[in-house]
Order: sequence, then structure tokens, then C-alpha cells
Amino acid sequence: MHMSILIRDITQKGYEKKRGKLLAPYIPQIQGVDPSLQIDNRIQASSQVALQGSKSNKSRAANTRDERFRSDLHTEAVQAALAKYKERKMPMPSKRRSVLVQSSVEACTPPDTSSASEDEGSLRRQGRLTTSTPYQGHSHPAVEHWFNRVIQGSSTSSSASSTSSHPGGRSVTTTNTTAHAALNVNAAATALADLMAHTQLDNHSAPPDVTGLSERSSHHAERPHVASVRGVSRGFNHHTSVMETADGVPVNSRVSNKIQQLLNTLKRPKRPPLREFFVDDFEELLDVQQPDPNQPKPEGQQMCPLEGEPLGVVTNWPPSLPAALQRWGTTQPKSPCLTALDNAGKPVYTLTYGKLWTRSQKLAYTLLNKLSSRNEPLLVPGDRVALVFPNNDPVMFMVAFYGCLLAELVPVPIEVPLTRKDAGSQQIGFLLGSCGVTLALTTDACQKGLPKAQTGEVATFKGWPRLLWFVTDGKHVVKPPKDWHPPIREASNDIAYIEYKTSKEGSTMGITVSHSAMLAHCHALTQACGYTEGETITNVLDFKREAGLWHGVLTSVMNRMHVISIPYSLMKVNPLSWIMKVHTYKARVAVVKSRDMHWSLLAQRDQRDISLSSLRMLIVADGANPWSISSCDAFLNVFQSRGLRPEVICPCASSSEAMTVAIRRPPEMGVPPPGKAVLSMGGLSHGVIRVDTEEKLSVLTVQDVGQVMPGALVCVVRAEGIPYLCQTDEVGEICVSSGSTGVAYYGLPGMTKNIFETVPVTPSGIPISDRPFTRTSLLGFVGPDSLVFVVGKMDGLMVVSGRRHNADDVVATALAVEPMKFVYRGRIAVFSVSVLHDERIVVVAEQRPDASEEDSFQWMSRVLQAIDSIHQVGVYCLALVPANTLPKAPLGGIHISETKQRFLEGALHPCNVLMCPHTCVTNLPKPRQKQPEVGPASMIVGNLVAGKRIAQACGRDLGQLEDNDQARKFLYIQDVLQWRAQATPDHPLFLVLNAKGTVSSSASCLQLHKRAERVAAALMGRLNTGDHVALVYPPGIDLIATFYGCLYAGCVPVTVRPPHPQNLATTLPTVKMIVEVSKSVCILTTQAITKLLKSKEAAAAVDIKSWPTVLDTDDLPRKKSPQMYKPPTPEMLAYLDFSVSTTGILAGVKMSHAATSALCRSIKLQCELYPSRQIAICLDPYCGLGFALWCLCSVYSGHQSILVPPLELESNASLWLAAVSQYKVRVTFCSYSVMEMCTKGLGSQTEALRLRNVNLSCVRTCMVVAEERPRIALTQSFSKIFKDLGLSPRAVSTTFGCRVNVAICLQGTAGPDPTTVYVDMRALRHDRVRLVERGSPHSLPLMESGKILPGVKVIIANTETKGPLGDSHLGEIWVSSPHNATGYYTVYGEEALHADHFNTKLSFGDTQTVWARTGYLGFLRRTELTDASGERHDALYVVGSLDETLELRGMRYHPIDIETSVIRSHKSIAECAVFTWTNLLVVVVELEGSEQEALDLVALVTNVVLEEHYLIVGVVVVVDPGVIPINSRGEKQRMHLRDGFLADQLDPIYVAYNM
Repeated sequence: MHMSILIRDITQKGYEKKRGKLLAPYIPQIQGVDPSLQIDNRIQASSQVALQGSKSNKSRAANTRDERFRSDLHTEAVQAALAKYKERKMPMPSKRRSVLVQSSVEACTPPDTSSASEDEGSLRRQGRLTTSTPYQGHSHPAVEHWFNRVIQGSSTSSSASSTSSHPGGRSVTTTNTTAHAALNVNAAATALADLMAHTQLDNHSAPPDVTGLSERSSHHAERPHVASVRGVSRGFNHHTSVMETADGVPVNSRVSNKIQQLLNTLKRPKRPPLREFFVDDFEELLDVQQPDPNQPKPEGQQMCPLEGEPLGVVTNWPPSLPAALQRWGTTQPKSPCLTALDNAGKPVYTLTYGKLWTRSQKLAYTLLNKLSSRNEPLLVPGDRVALVFPNNDPVMFMVAFYGCLLAELVPVPIEVPLTRKDAGSQQIGFLLGSCGVTLALTTDACQKGLPKAQTGEVATFKGWPRLLWFVTDGKHVVKPPKDWHPPIREASNDIAYIEYKTSKEGSTMGITVSHSAMLAHCHALTQACGYTEGETITNVLDFKREAGLWHGVLTSVMNRMHVISIPYSLMKVNPLSWIMKVHTYKARVAVVKSRDMHWSLLAQRDQRDISLSSLRMLIVADGANPWSISSCDAFLNVFQSRGLRPEVICPCASSSEAMTVAIRRPPEMGVPPPGKAVLSMGGLSHGVIRVDTEEKLSVLTVQDVGQVMPGALVCVVRAEGIPYLCQTDEVGEICVSSGSTGVAYYGLPGMTKNIFETVPVTPSGIPISDRPFTRTSLLGFVGPDSLVFVVGKMDGLMVVSGRRHNADDVVATALAVEPMKFVYRGRIAVFSVSVLHDERIVVVAEQRPDASEEDSFQWMSRVLQAIDSIHQVGVYCLALVPANTLPKAPLGGIHISETKQRFLEGALHPCNVLMCPHTCVTNLPKPRQKQPEVGPASMIVGNLVAGKRIAQACGRDLGQLEDNDQARKFLYIQDVLQWRAQATPDHPLFLVLNAKGTVSSSASCLQLHKRAERVAAALMGRLNTGDHVALVYPPGIDLIATFYGCLYAGCVPVTVRPPHPQNLATTLPTVKMIVEVSKSVCILTTQAITKLLKSKEAAAAVDIKSWPTVLDTDDLPRKKSPQMYKPPTPEMLAYLDFSVSTTGILAGVKMSHAATSALCRSIKLQCELYPSRQIAICLDPYCGLGFALWCLCSVYSGHQSILVPPLELESNASLWLAAVSQYKVRVTFCSYSVMEMCTKGLGSQTEALRLRNVNLSCVRTCMVVAEERPRIALTQSFSKIFKDLGLSPRAVSTTFGCRVNVAICLQGTAGPDPTTVYVDMRALRHDRVRLVERGSPHSLPLMESGKILPGVKVIIANTETKGPLGDSHLGEIWVSSPHNATGYYTVYGEEALHADHFNTKLSFGDTQTVWARTGYLGFLRRTELTDASGERHDALYVVGSLDETLELRGMRYHPIDIETSVIRSHKSIAECAVFTWTNLLVVVVELEGSEQEALDLVALVTNVVLEEHYLIVGVVVVVDPGVIPINSRGEKQRMHLRDGFLADQLDPIYVAYNM
């Protein structure tokens, strides 16, 4: 949104006039805008305005506002900008009820509103209908009040703005400002929109269209009125309130209302329109912001470097700083040098020049001669020494500093570390280490206060080198002998001292200053400030660095001045102290920051007895901060009456690297008058200076920082890239060339070259001077009269979509948003983070403890709107943290880089967070358009031409496998059991283990047959053949025996997982559903479960009267059934297999006798199962492959199965692995949940297991039974952990089955090892497979899902055209095999719907074969390996379930990929699940940690999904561990979760709605 779009047809004068006229009658009603600001039309072009304006409201200075970021113009601009958004509402995030007491929905149903859908385009502009209507007496309370409460209680009512008719026959019209209008208005429109929101307009006077969108130029284009409202009042009665989702589905929940509001918010058009471009075949291109052709460009001449006046020649100027000290110390020993004050403002000690000289000498002598290690002196001249002095002890610091200079040591002043991990302290340690510091000087009091180790020595701070601490107090230093004199030399280019500086990224650099530069700087300051010998100066700044050091420690000694040092601690107690000291000591000069001026304004209570008339210079050290001007003006306003002359205020600009760059000269030097510039913020964002254009809202008023320093050459260069000279109307980085700048960054030659040895060049590339320049990191320009103006710092620069914004400016806008009672002034941090190839602005503020959720949220939304209006930039994240939790900089203020670090690490712990990715992220790739499908013929030709084979593969051919399979001659599995009972009656088939690892039950062939006969006998009298019987048993022999008993009796068994006694409410309805859907006429179960089914608790969950007959099979009579049932044909139904799919659908499939036998034979061949084998199974026996392995395979193949019920692992995690080791099992099966239990529960216990002789070297294959993409991270960590117990890394593999065929792939014993490939995740979204190298960006590892079983054929088909696909193409896996299920068994007979799942044919190619559709996406790839038959091996890779995929932005996403990224983003995220709802991506994360971390996750989750998947998260829900439901296979039930979310049953810790 650039300035150029704004309307130009209202002139400034016309606008002022119109505004005045329109506002006249309503002045009192415009809330939030200070009346004194509206009456005098203060924003004029002249530069003196700010002064008059601030004079006109002296009383205001007393109210508590942070003047440092204060400018009345700015506040007015912000208020006006906000007025246009006044009624816009956003959905408020919801916190867990434990955190926030929610009001009930009933309590806040509005009395009578009609829900309007007319206004969906604008952001729910709530009409403040009645605040200023003449009809206030009538029964129509303000909708506003209700709306706020409704949002707070997050009820289901969706009240939008409406037009209601009043008894007077008129109707109130709210201006229906559309989203565009709300964004593209200029000041005029804002004022009017502001007015519209508050005024009652007659029906006939249509509001003027000032939105800038009307085609005609006339200002009074008629606007059609919204006279009636679509829809009736939507059921606002006290019982139900039904709301519809965007698809028109009625939903009844709190959550859906939030989302509805969010959707309406998102219906605003995206701001920068996405540009058209082509999507490259594989890469999704991010939309690159093209520069706006109409953006302002610099038009001025090329600037000329600016020269300061020459340095004057001073007679008897000392040759170096120590020489000056020596002179005053010997000739004027009684002359006062420095007065230190205590916290009550009383002078504690005055250091004279004599004392300073003698004490410094003593210290110098002691340091050089009395400190030794191993008979070597500890220090030699040139060594660096740390100075660690508190801010209230300037005397000791000064002695130490000059002591070091006299000893020719290099002082490195740093902050006192208060705790072991101060913000930025590690970086300081790094600096000390790189400077080779071994000794730290400090005071006795300070040394006592430092954190100590157990030994009593000062603790070593994190990242610090080992230091020797030396206390410089009197008793530790010795008097030098008479013949010892410190060497006083002429100033050389050796290092005098090192000043530390923290960069934007948080790293700390040491800036070296040479003796000659230090001397030259003192000389230049003396000349610029007109310092004279013996002057008195008060210093409020930190005396260890920058201006505090330069004026208060160095230049003062040069000129024998007397410094009154005012500690920060005193300022906190009494902000007026510095003014009092100026008065008491008749100080000529004061050195302050604008903060100090602001504080004294807040504290001043008409002290009559203060006079500032002695001041000839009030040096404002941070005059370069664009917002210092308001403090200066306000301060002058109040203190002019106390003798302060306007011309003594002297802002200056400096940086650690260049030292003082420019300073306004005191008035007696005959310099031109100070200047002010009112600059367009839009222009500045493009780096161009435009003085006060028409749009009055976004302007920045800056004051000059005076003239260039004497003897310096200054130029302005482009901040990025080659340092080209700027044009005169262009903002750039100020560079200085003079003898008085820093020399280098200590130990960093590369950065030094960049900063201290810049060579500015003309546009043609010619250097402008042979002298190197130093970059100051100040952004600015040279104005008229050669005055220097600074508009920002490189550190605070944020470049968003090619436009520059200054962090300080954004802070000022946030602070101008009234009311300020929710956050602390001055405790706001603004920085940018890089997300998705652009900078994103983050605002963090400290919230006051008494601020309510709702108030803070409202303040946050207003801040967003203000920044959007004034800077035309979106805020990515706005976070409020509890009071006093942001990391502090040494002298108050916020440690920005540390705050940013915490934000990115998820360690800020905010208490409120608002993310707006939808509004600021405008560079997403263009949504993919579906290409018209290619026809079948061209696909075949295309594959032929490309040399691609059709993607199909098959297992070994059953016909060619001759094995001595006795069971093959039986058509039915029950016949095999009878045959085994006769042939090998005592052969053990099953062993069931309990939690202790002992055999709890077992069965031989004959025992199983006998038990089955008993069951059959019990059934035959009662049931008919073909009846369905539900088997509800815990895992064990009973289940197997009753299954065969049903087959003997001719019934169809349905295995059902028994309900969980502790969780009947959720598990019993599932049992009931399966029993009903399967049409079971009888339930077989144990005595215990029979009791449970009929218990009182069960009655609460289901209607127990509706159970069919329940037979308890515990004590059946020993009687034999008359004869066995023989099915007439193997195609008859053998059993039903019911399972809950990952999408939460209960699906039962029909398995025929033929399919059952084929399944067993296929598994037998693949795993080489014989009666002599043992296999261990740790699976649930109720469905799919788990059921087949548990109940069918042993009977068919005769091998012995060791059955380990997974539930037993909860009490003994090592049960399964111990059994595998004990029975020396070669083949074992488990589920992902079992594997996870072992990895988590036994990860640290492998040593203990080894001592118990658990050895897994016997295992040849360990297969995970699954219906999903292999979880490669889990299988790898399992292999890694148990490698120590002898588990071969090649043993672990996965299987693949689904509803249409429970066993498609199994690794088996023969054949090559499973392979892993890496595919490009971005290509997958476009349904393409692109293989990449391991570790390449966006790579996703996929493991082959085992080997295709004998007799199984697989093909990859296009989901839409149903045509075959080529090798390595992503498509649906189709399967053809004798053990496919024959169809779904559903009660509603929806066979037609799913018919093609079980018998479908290709649309071209081989159109004869009947296939079953698995519903899974995957691809086939021919590998270089050979399989058992000597052919090249075809590997099948499963990517994910088709039902689960998310279609977003025209691309196909697999939830697991997004979830993997999210889980990786923060250590406290235990689990994650994603789903979509009305085009919004909802991310649910389980928080494993304290609840205060919940809000940290919101930004991290949003960032990672944007970065890695180019998707914007709509809602982030933080829940407790265990909330995401999983099924028995350990797969997430995302649809159940979605239902729970919409019905508001998750009890989330926090729900964040991203805007």
C-alpha cells in the first residue's frame, strides 16, 4: 500500500476546512482524541509548530507519558488512524478456564440484534449505533457492549453490525467502509470515517465517499443505504444458538464462533496482489515483491562530503591525556575533579586532581610490580585489563581507568555481572576471552556482591575466561618508591582503551581507541562545546562508555573541569536530582539523555527554587533518536520559566565506532539556528526524504543534531552494498573520516575493514577521498545550513518487503495508542525475525499485572491497526509478557537481541499473543492451478517415449512355488485345525505370556480343537448357520478357541476389543457400535466382561437393555457337537474384520474362506513358517494383520506363536524383548505403540537388560504391523538403542496392509533389505516424486514397506483418471490378490458408494484385471537389488492415506509432514496433530512442560509451518499430553480430534487464532 494510490483531490486547505466544519458539532463526542488536539489546527508546514503546540497545553506534560517517544502530532495521527478501525473486531484467543474465568453464554446474549451478513466484506465493523443518537432512552442498548462481552465469553452468537430502525422513522446508517477503503484512505478519509463512526446522519444526507475508490471525482457520490438486513434474528433465545459454518453446516459450539469471526477477518482481500508468474515444474516459487513503479525515488544532486571547521591550534595543549593529568595533579592538586553522590543525592566524596594523580600512580605501580605469577610479572604494558565498577562509584572507576593509562595497560570497562546468566553476559565473556583479559579490577563492595562459587572465590560466569579479581581500594595498593615515575609519552597510535558494543544480533565487539584518537576527540569536543578550564559539568550518563566517558572522564580531565556524576540509582529515586545539582553547583554544562528529561518532567511539582539559568549547554546524548525531539520540546516548555534558554539544548549524534559525529554548538558560537524537518514516513520507508507531504498521518518530525565535528569529513552512503554516495534527498548511512574515531574491532579484521575502512565512491565508482571513512551506523542526511539530521539507526532497521522501517518509530506508534494502562511504557521491544525469506516485525511489551485479558487484547488489536495505518506495514506477532520478565540492559531499557533470541527459542513465556500471518505474509507461492488431465493415449506414449515402465509389481507367483504344504489340500481353515488335532495332537501352537513373563495359558492342537468343539456345541442349538457372533475377549486363547468354535458351528465371528473398565464412557459405545453394525445376534465373552456389560457404569454409557444375548463361555459343558458345519463353497463368508480407520471411520470387511486360506499361505511362504518355528507376536488380536497372525497363521502353518498382549507392557516394558530373547525367536511382530513403549521406557536401561542376559542377536526380522507410512525415525531409534543388545540394524522393517487387503507387504525372511529413499517434499505436494540426496533441503526419508507378498500384484493408478502411472509417480496403490477382502460389510448397505474400492478396473492399459483400491498414496521404484527369484526388485513406498491428505492452496499435504516439523520446533511439544476446518489449518500440540510455555509455541508453530510448508496456520490449540486420540495401532485419530475441537471438548490450555 503505497502513498501513490491515495487520493489527491482534496487539497490540504480544503481538507482542513471540511474537517473543521464536519467536526464542529461533534467535538465532545470524538473519544480517544484529546480535544485540545482538535481545536487548534496544529499540523502546519512550518517547523516552529511543534513548539507553539506544546506550549498550548502545558498542563499535559504532567500526565504520565513516555516523552522520549512522545510527539503530539504522532499521538494525534495514531488516534485518527485508529478511529477508522474503531469498531473492527478480531476473535480473542481463549485461555483454559483455569486461567480465565469465562462468563456463561446465557449471561451475555444480546437483547435483540439481527445478524447481518451484508457486512461480511468489511471486518465486522460494529456500528456504535447508539452512543450518540438522540434516541438513547429507547430499549436498544449499545450493541458494542454486548459484542465485547460475547467475544470474551466466546459464545456462539455471531453478531455483526446491523442497521436497526428506530421509532423516529429514520434509520441509522453505519458507513460500510470496505476493507480496501479501510486501508487506502488518507487523512481526510480517516477524519471522516472517524466522524461517521460517531455521528447520526439523516437518511437523505448520504455520507461523502472518501474512500478513494469512487470513479467520479465528485466528493458527494451517492451511496446506496443498507436499509434492510438479510436474514432474521438468528435464534437468540436462551437455549440454542445455531450457527452455520462457511459451508452452511450448522454447528453448535464456542469454537466455531471464534473461527467464524476469524474467517470474516480473513475475507479481507490480501493487500499486495499476488503477481502472475509461472510455477516452475518442481519449485514452488515464492512471490518476490516487485518494487512499486510509483514509489518515490531520490531526485536530488549527488551530495558533497561535508567538512567540519578545522581543529584550532591551542597553545600549551598537553601532548597526551596522562600528561594533562600530570599537569593538573601537580599544579592544581586542590582543584575538584569529580564529585560522587549517594542515593539520597548527598555528595559522598570529591576527588581532587591531586588525589586522582597520586592514587592513579599507586595503582599503576601496583599493577605492574606487585602482581606476579610464577615470578613473572602478571601484566606487561599493552595487556588488556577488565574494569568492573558499579554505576554509583565513578571515583574508583576514574582512578582505575587513569591507573591503567599510566601503567600503559589497556582498560576494558564492562558492566558488573549480577547473576550467573545476565542477558548478554556470555557475549561479554567472549569479548574478554578474545581480548586475552586475565585480570579484572573492581571495588571491595562490588567484589563482595559478585556471585561466589563454593570455594568463596568469584564464580566463573558462563562463557567467561578465568579471571583474577583485584580490588583497587586503598589497602591493596602500595605507594611507589621515590624513584619510580610513570612513563608519560606523547599520544601514539597504540591502543588506549577498548569500549564494548553489542550488535543487533547480540554479539559483543570491542572497539579499540588509540591514544592519539582519544586525544584528538577530546580536542574536538573541547572546541565544539567551547569547554574552558575549571567549568562545572553534571553527567547523568554511564561513565564507562560513549558520551558519559568522553565528556565525564576524558575531556573533563583535559580541561580541569569539575564533574558532578549522578548515578542511575539516584535518578530512579529522584528523577529531578540532576536539575537540582545543576542549580546547586551552577553547572555550565549538563550531559543527559532524553529519558532523563522525560523523567524529570514527570516528577516536577512546581519547584519554585530551581534555576537552570547557569546552563550554557544541555547536551542531549541521544539527540539522534528521532523521538528525542518531543522530550526536548516538552522539557523546554516546562523549564523555560526556570531560566532554561531554548538555544542551550544541544542534541548530538554519536556511535561507539565513530565517537561524536555531530553536535549542535552552543549559541555563543554564532551558528545558524536549529532546524526541524517534518518528513513523510512513506518516503522514509523508501529511503527518500520528502518534506511533509499532504498525508498528515504518517510523518516523522526530526530535529538536527548540529554541525559536523571540527576536523572531520562526513558523507552519506548507501547503507547496503557498495558504499555509493547518496543523493541530497536520499537517506543513507553517515560516514566519518577524522583522527578522532575508533580504530578497529579488536581481533576482528574482516569486520574492521568493513566498518572502519570504508571507501565511499561516486556513482561512477571513483573513491571520493584517499582517507578511509568509518561507518557510524546512523541513518540520516545532511539538511540545509549543513545541519546533520538522523532518522534512525542501522541496529533498529527492519527491511520488510523492500521497505525500511525503524524499530524506534514502531515503538513510538505503539506508545501513542491510548490508553496506556495495560502495558508499561518504555518496556516495549520491537525487532524483526526472518520467516519465509522476508523480515517480519515482532512487538513484545510488558503487561501490567492488573490489566484484564480483554483490555490487553483490545490494546493489542489497536496497536496492530495503528502500525498498519501509520507505517503501512503489518505486524507479524504481538506478544505481551508478564511485568519485569523481559531481559534488561545494564542501565534499564530492554536487551533487544536477548529478547529476540528468547522469542526464537520459545523462551519468552508470553501471557498474551496475537499472530497476524494472514495479513503480513504476502510472498507465499501462488496457489497451484490443477492442470487439465493428460489423456490415456498420450500418457502411454509419453511413458514409452520417456522410457518409463508402467509402475506395477508383484510378489512371487503362487503357482510356481511347490512346497510340501499339507494345509493346501484343505479349503477351509477349520479343516486344517481338525487335521492337526489328529495328526499332531500334542504339538504346542500357542503360549500366552503375562506381565511377569511366565506362561499364563497355552494350547496344543488337540486342546484348541476340543475347546472349539465345546463352543460349537453351545452355539449349534441356539443359533442358525450364517448368524454373526461378536467375540468380546481380552487377548488370549479364549478368543482363538471361540473363533474356531464359531467356524465349526457355521457362524460368522466378529472379534471386538473389550471395553476398558476405567474408561467405559468412550470405549463401550465403540463395542456397541460394532455389535450393532455387524448385526451380531449373540455376544460371546468371559464372566468378568459379562458383569461389566451389565453394570451400572455401563448403563450410563449405553442402553444395556439393547444388548443381544450374552453368552459367558468360561464354564461350558464338555460336550461334543453332533457334526461340523461344512460350507458349500470357499467363497462363503468366513469372518468379519472391523477396524477404526485413521480418519475415524468404522469399517468392517468381509473375509471369505478362500481369502482366509490364501492369506495364511502367502504369509507362510513369505516368512518361511513351519511347525518347528517359533514366532513372537506383540499385537492386538482384533483386526487386520494382528488378528491373522494371532488367530489364523499358527493353525495353518503349524508354527508355535508366543503371544504377548501389548497391554501387559504397560506394567513391564521389557516383556516382549525378554520373551524374544528367552525363546530365541527369529521372526517377531509388533506395533508402533509397542516399539514406542520400548524406546521410551527402556532407552536408558539397555545395560540392566544386558545383565539379565537379554540378547536379541537371534532376531532375523522384526516387523512393525501398520497401515501408514513407515515411521522411520522411530524404527531407527529402536534399532540404535537395542543395537547394544545384539539387534541387527537390518532386522527392523515394516509391513503394509489396509482395509481391502490386510497384508500387502511383509519383509519376510528372504529377499533384499528394505531400502530408504529421500524425496523432495515440495514435489510430493504436487503429486510428483522427485528423488534427492540425503540431507538436501526439503528432503523427506521414506522407507520401503516390506516386500510384496506372494500372489499379490500392485499397480499405481492416477486417483482421478484411474489410469496407470509410470515408475516413480505418486498415485493410489491398487492391489489384486487372492486374499483381498470381498467387500465392506456395512449396515446401511452403502455398497454402491464403495463398490469400486474392491472391484475396479483401469481406464486404459490392462483393463481386464480386477483391482482393489487401498486408499493410500504411494509409488513403486525399481531398485538395483535382486529379489529371491533373481529379478530386479521393485520397492513399494507408502506415502500416506488419501483420506487424510489436506488440500490446501491447490496442493496436497500429508498431515504427518506438517506434524513432524511442528514437533521439531520446540522441546516441549510432545505430540501434534493437524486438520483443516473451512480452509483453515488447525494445529493441535500437546505441551509437555509448564503451562507458561503454552504461548511460546504459537509463534514457533506458525514460523515452522510457514518456512517448511508455505502454509499459514489458522488456529493453534495447545492441549495437555494425551489429548490427541490414537487407535490401537498407535495411529492418530485426527478426525476424532477435529470433532472434539469443534464441540469444544478438548479443554485446551490456550487457543490462538492467527489473523
